Amino acid sequence: MSARAVVVTGGTRGIGLAVAQQFLDQGDNVTVTSRSASDVVGALSLQCDIANDGDVDRAFDIAEREHGSTEVLVANAGSAHDGLVLGTDTEAFDAQLQVNLTGTYRVVRRAATSMLRARRGGRIVLVSSVIGFTGARGQSAYSASKAGLTGLARSLAHEVASRGITVNVVAPGFVDTDMTASLSEARRSDVMRATPVGRLATPNEIASAIHFLASPEAGYVTGAVLPVDGGFGMGL
Repeated sequence: MSARAVVVTGGTRGIGLAVAQQFLDQGDNVTVTSRSASDVVGALSLQCDIANDGDVDRAFDIAEREHGSTEVLVANAGSAHDGLVLGTDTEAFDAQLQVNLTGTYRVVRRAATSMLRARRGGRIVLVSSVIGFTGARGQSAYSASKAGLTGLARSLAHEVASRGITVNVVAPGFVDTDMTASLSEARRSDVMRATPVGRLATPNEIASAIHFLASPEAGYVTGAVLPVDGGFGMGL
């Protein structure tokens, strides 16, 4: 398989970095974006705040000048800020949606436009969360924003399937990253009890699921939500 032009948002740490590394190891031309513009060896590393239209357009313009039209998008960038419903004002709630849902919409729309123009098909994978299905105390905004990705993906899947573009969602459970490092011991124990596998996932385990959905072998998979959560959300 020839090298593909891959864009991974939030690709400089955690799940995103593991995703980017797997594509690089396969020989693909990878662009990673982040708000900090941290460098990833072997990848084109760009600053991009997905909550900003101009940032998204500029990042894709640069990536496509370097690597050609986007063939794979992994929309991984997101943020999480806890707060009880009654203690979260409208502005704080909307700020999470602007990044996790509307921001993802921005990059998906830009990538899909390139794929349709190029007429070579494509793969779009959105990174959601098991919390988008289970909910969690203090995470109403995060949960709502991640749940919304399923509707976005499935609607777009209907629109672009005839052009050879698939759109899928991966819903990780609790992963051993900076985000979970801040969990209290009590919360970590609760998670372990609720996870049949009995441990956190590694970023590479999530990346491998994403890599499959982005592969040629997954050409008949679209509109799917793939939980990679050790059984935490089983049945939901």
